[in-house]
Amino acid sequence: MKKKVNAAILIIGNEILSGRTQDKNIVFISNWLNSKCGISVKEVRIIPDIEKTIIENVLLLSKKFNYLFTTGGIGPTHDDITAQSISKAFKLKYEFHQEAYGILEKYYGKKKFNDGRKKMAKMPRDAKLIYNPSSAAPGFMTKNVLSLPGVPSILKSMIENCKRYLIKGLKIHSKTVNLYTVESNVAKKLGQIQKRYKKFVEIGSYPFFRLGKIGVAIVTRSTSLSKLKSVNKEIMKLVKLKKNTNFKNLNQIIYFVDINGLYI
Repeated sequence: MKKKVNAAILIIGNEILSGRTQDKNIVFISNWLNSKCGISVKEVRIIPDIEKTIIENVLLLSKKFNYLFTTGGIGPTHDDITAQSISKAFKLKYEFHQEAYGILEKYYGKKKFNDGRKKMAKMPRDAKLIYNPSSAAPGFMTKNVLSLPGVPSILKSMIENCKRYLIKGLKIHSKTVNLYTVESNVAKKLGQIQKRYKKFVEIGSYPFFRLGKIGVAIVTRSTSLSKLKSVNKEIMKLVKLKKNTNFKNLNQIIYFVDINGLYI
């Protein structure tokens, strides 16, 4: 039977923390896990290329969640230490993976298969490969930790190859209603609705500024489609109630269709 499955994302790289590189992987991985696998991302961390820090976070997050996705640090340079650090975290031998070695040797050719490129074939013993259709160098899975490259275009090309190792969770449905109002106008009622449905539906409100107007997006998410519909009926009653009490800034409602094709 399907159940609720969760994950964490660990972004590894000094270049992210310094601001030199903008991370694009968090949004992509989170959306992919939610929409394709029914897996909810519950925590994200960004850490430097420091072995001790990687080990501590890998051990903590791999115990806390069903899956841990790491990005970055599996390339050919001296500061790519993710594979070595994960080996130490789980007390596994750090060695050449024979299949990965063969893939890379064939891709580069024996003459151009230098030490840096060979390094990308080293990983924890008995790691499962995540194949790379873009640049050959595979990612890998150790226990419940899936390690992917930091380059967004390469990561995107590899992500589907993670599916074989994942247990799918319950599909997460979502609906969004965008209102031209301020959060404080609906905060109390939303809180009351959330309290009644807290075990079944997650309600979030997110301010926006669009076309010179202030608004709030009310996002509801649940594995139960029936509970989601019930909550959104109550939200629409709130909107109608506000209209009847002459809250003019609620008169315009934007209907938003999300990735699940659901709308109000």
